[in-house]
Amino acid sequence: MADWPRAMKRATAAAYLDLSEAAFEREVASGRLPLPVKLGGRDHWNRSAIDEAIDRLNGPTDTPDWRQRARERYGKAA
Repeated sequence: MADWPRAMKRATAAAYLDLSEAAFEREVASGRLPLPVKLGGRDHWNRSAIDEAIDRLNGPTDTPDWRQRARERYGKAA
């Protein structure tokens, strides 16, 4: 889908993130993804809020690549 809607129902939001609906629900329940808002009596997720949540999960853009973080964390070559 080229143009994702600003407010997405569960199935669309899950597809936007390439997750199953069950995995999407788990991420929402864990607090890693935002809660929905009610529109027309149904739950909808704000695309911008989802994007912001994913950006937070990715961390700052100036962090070293994952191999460097692994070396720092575990003290050995990754």
